[in-house]
Amino acid sequence: MYQTRPVRLLPWEGMDGKRCYLASDGGFLSRFADQVEAVQLGMGAELLAHADGLLSDHETSARELRFLAVRLTEALADALRIAESRGGRLGVTEGESPAGGDSDAAERRPETC
Repeated sequence: MYQTRPVRLLPWEGMDGKRCYLASDGGFLSRFADQVEAVQLGMGAELLAHADGLLSDHETSARELRFLAVRLTEALADALRIAESRGGRLGVTEGESPAGGDSDAAERRPETC
């Protein structure tokens, strides 16, 4: 019987803005994706530390807070994409979150690049 292996959601989008998937594992592109994910998570952690300082400073302007909110939104989107990718490789079934709850991620999955 033919068994399919789950594809990996890559931590970037294609030129057309669609999600990119990788069908193989362990090659150059897979290792590069691992490095990109590590950088994204590291930058998110640094941003979180920076946010803590900005939010505790009562003189932070509204413009600075808006900029921070945009960057935090980007970092959260990166972290969620990484979590979805890793969850998929752990064998979490479609429509199920790792914690066992329901997820509409399968319904939002656009075409691949």
